[in-house]
Amino acid sequence: MVIFTGAGISTESGIPDFRSPGGIWSRMQPIPFADFLADPEARRLTWQRRLEMEETWRGVQPNEGHKAVAELVARGRASHVVTQNIDGLHQISGVPDDRVIELHGTTRRAACLDCGMGAAIGDILTHFEAHGQAPDCGRCGGLIKTATISFGQAMPEPEMARAQAAALGCDLMLVLGSSLAVYPAAGFPLLAKRNRARLVILNRDETPQDDIADLAIRAEIGPTMRAVIDAL
Repeated sequence: MVIFTGAGISTESGIPDFRSPGGIWSRMQPIPFADFLADPEARRLTWQRRLEMEETWRGVQPNEGHKAVAELVARGRASHVVTQNIDGLHQISGVPDDRVIELHGTTRRAACLDCGMGAAIGDILTHFEAHGQAPDCGRCGGLIKTATISFGQAMPEPEMARAQAAALGCDLMLVLGSSLAVYPAAGFPLLAKRNRARLVILNRDETPQDDIADLAIRAEIGPTMRAVIDAL
């Protein structure tokens, strides 16, 4: 099994999603990657938003859905977790780093866009609070950004290749909490299905891939997955 997760698994931990009515993007427009590169004010606003979310990221904990996913991996039932989420909750719940494929990156790390050197997110936020801007890279002087994929930014090639291999190698693709509306990420369940894997979708709302799924369930993820684990 390969498990594919979207924002719906983390809303049950109290993390707001992006696209739903009342979600983050209904209150503030996303900042394109090109603007981050070209405009100091766009960079300042990007880091200001990240600072405002720090209390949420610090306090949020995995829910029953994350724990069920971690248990499936620990039992050898699932080989990988391919996620659209940037919250790091799969790792916090106990899924090993090498089993998690973060298609859209993570907000829990930062890195230089030029040389790739990592930077501790806490140090960057402390500097931003003191100076009103993020520091430049200490190695090459390049721009530092959270390790997330912004609008207009290229998808990470290693993660895309790993996700493709996982999708082609699975017998079952289990989708948890994804609208399956954002490409290229949403193409991986399709790829698995076309390669003769079974496709199961668990989401609160209808998705564009429900019609081709072997099973589509509209329900809360945490309680449903806990019932699945208890039945194994």
